[in-house]
Amino acid sequence: MMQIFGRITTVHADAGSVARSLAPDNLRGMTTNACDNRVITEIAGTQDRSVIASVDDYLMNLAIADEATALPRKGQETKPR
Repeated sequence: MMQIFGRITTVHADAGSVARSLAPDNLRGMTTNACDNRVITEIAGTQDRSVIASVDDYLMNLAIADEATALPRKGQETKPR
């Protein structure tokens, strides 16, 4: 049986918070970790459709986690971008 491997690396202002937000949604064959300002997720599987669906779900969750961790925290002022 063919084994499929992939790695997605993204850069974030608060990579640790993004990685912690994503980790509970990891499926079997997925790992998510933070390293400096990067979130690194590795995905493995044996069926291309399943891996593609996992990547699709992960990217949606990643976008939401990044937005949520970028929200100003209570008591902090918002800085213009």
